[in-house]
Amino acid sequence: MEPSLNVLGGPLEPCSMDPLTGFYRNGCCDTGPQDRGSHTVCVITTAEFLAMSAYLGNDLTQARPEFNFPGLKPGDRWCLCAARFLQAAQEYAAPQVVLEATHIGALSVVPLELLQAHAAQSPSP
Repeated sequence: MEPSLNVLGGPLEPCSMDPLTGFYRNGCCDTGPQDRGSHTVCVITTAEFLAMSAYLGNDLTQARPEFNFPGLKPGDRWCLCAARFLQAAQEYAAPQVVLEATHIGALSVVPLELLQAHAAQSPSP
């Protein structure tokens, strides 16, 4: 895994334990060489974003028991692929971002200013 720092330079905070998120399913948006999708942006899902994702072929609302995935609903926190966040922002459907729980690796895909423009208050995971 890469160092667990957030985009603000501090320690990476958990994104969500329920539903359990992260490429490594440790509740954090940690990343490493195996994480080809860069699941590094901690977001708070919205109905609009979930609908856009489903339209693009990744229906995150559908449970996938074989992966112990309950499906997401609006308001859930989730480690999102950096490129999907960028795409959502370009389509005006970006969810809010929890900066303290967004891995510094996201900055290789998404400018800090864009993440900050979508920043949310950081509720407890």
